[in-house]
Amino acid sequence: SHPPLCPPGIKCGGVLSAPSGNFSSPNFPGLYPYETECTWLIVVAEGSSVLLSFSHFELEYHDACAYDYLQVYNGAARDRGNLLGTFCGHSPPPPFSSAWHVMAVVFRSDRHVAKHGFAAAYRKGTREGWWSLTVCPSILFHHPHHPCLLADACGGQLTGLSGEITSPRYPESYPNDAECRWSIGGASGGGPLTLVFADFQMEGGQGCGFDYVALFDGPTVSAPRLGRYCGSARPPRTISSTPHLLIIFKSDFNIGGRGFKAHFYSAGECQEVFTTIKGNFSSPQYPNFYPNNLKCQWSIHLPPGYRVKVFFLDMELEGRSSLTGGCDYDHLSAFDGGTENGSLLGRWCGRESLAPVTSRSNRLLLVLHTDRNTAKRGFSISYVGVVPMNISCTRTDFHIQIPVQSLAQLERNRIYLGTPSCAAQVVGRNFKIHTRFDTCGTESQRRNNTSVIVSTLYIDFSVGDQEDIHQYEVQCEPKRKEASVTLIAGPDPSRLSQAENLVDAQQREGEVMDAREIKSQDTSDIVFISICILAGLLMVIAVVGLVLL
Repeated sequence: SHPPLCPPGIKCGGVLSAPSGNFSSPNFPGLYPYETECTWLIVVAEGSSVLLSFSHFELEYHDACAYDYLQVYNGAARDRGNLLGTFCGHSPPPPFSSAWHVMAVVFRSDRHVAKHGFAAAYRKGTREGWWSLTVCPSILFHHPHHPCLLADACGGQLTGLSGEITSPRYPESYPNDAECRWSIGGASGGGPLTLVFADFQMEGGQGCGFDYVALFDGPTVSAPRLGRYCGSARPPRTISSTPHLLIIFKSDFNIGGRGFKAHFYSAGECQEVFTTIKGNFSSPQYPNFYPNNLKCQWSIHLPPGYRVKVFFLDMELEGRSSLTGGCDYDHLSAFDGGTENGSLLGRWCGRESLAPVTSRSNRLLLVLHTDRNTAKRGFSISYVGVVPMNISCTRTDFHIQIPVQSLAQLERNRIYLGTPSCAAQVVGRNFKIHTRFDTCGTESQRRNNTSVIVSTLYIDFSVGDQEDIHQYEVQCEPKRKEASVTLIAGPDPSRLSQAENLVDAQQREGEVMDAREIKSQDTSDIVFISICILAGLLMVIAVVGLVLL
């Protein structure tokens, strides 16, 4: 028999505020109704977490869970940045622990194919964590008072792009006879994983035979072992060769320690190092909403002498705090140098149109922090290396000098001023251009009531059919013999052309306005002259009249 459509009054969703409880799909263990949507909001005491487990799970299967599905949110439902996972089919979701005192579960069925649904249990956890999940045999979920479920939460399946894990009770001493397993990875599009220990103190011993942390380059213990650690020395930064990493923590019957705290992140989207002269990157999942609870870093490291110029092509993060007016929630920061100890070049949030930012050194670090709720589209960024060069001028000439090692891959004819006929020469260890103002496309302009000589320096990095020409405006003020150079075209030709079109349109609009003003002035002049002539004629007539009288 077919299940009914969800009839009015059927128990479906609601707010669960008791310290522990159970809930299930409508009609469970019978077939759930068609065209049903239920949302359970689980709220426990502040400072606690929600521990959620599933004892039965059977929904219609689809490889993308597009028909019937269950979603678990780390916080209120419908905030896509808080979505921990979407599930269907016969494989139950892993047990979850929320990062704060609220968790939401959404169940939806379509108008075809019904199954028996699910049964779930929750309870208040003793501490907060970042997707730190209790691992117990699934049969024990029928027995909510089993010691396994009452123990300190540790281990689990972690699929976020980044997160934090800690030993049980951290920073207090971890319990004896504990064993926890964290299986990290499995997110779509995930790359190799990086694990960094921020704190580490455990019982020592030769061979780490008592208490230890073991790391495996894959989802199971059959994968290659990356290390086994104990004592008080922090383990080295570990990078997996696959999108999976298994972490096992084990303690024996006596002697403990503070335990450990570690951060993990996916190198594919959340942690990248760039060494090429130009490049681009974006926030995780851009242009879709980025995940919550992220700390992502993009490090740009160029050859000595270069500076880094960053262009913000698009940015939409969570807005400023209404209390402080600052970027206290999700924000993007830029630091001069390779670490967060460098000079802060800027900190941004909300939806802003930002001017380019240029480093003072050959390294620049961008860091994205997101909190536990409210996600947005994120950002898209391009950068280009500003080539080191020495520009000087006299009253009649430009002198341009660029170290050959900065452009070692280029022939001298790829570097020219104004036109390709004014290409650089190789003199010693430098590319040099020495040219008079009346050649190489230079022109005289007036800026800020000062006469300047302006030309364009082209550096052609093109490879095959991929055109890649960087342009620098070279300027000289002959009276003072002062020269300057500015990067005017770099990473995003389409946006530059849009900007040029906008400027052209504004100029055309200005020209039309000027023409109107000129026309208006011309008309005014004609009227004025006509009045003067008429007044003159009247005066002549008056004089003649007086003479005749």
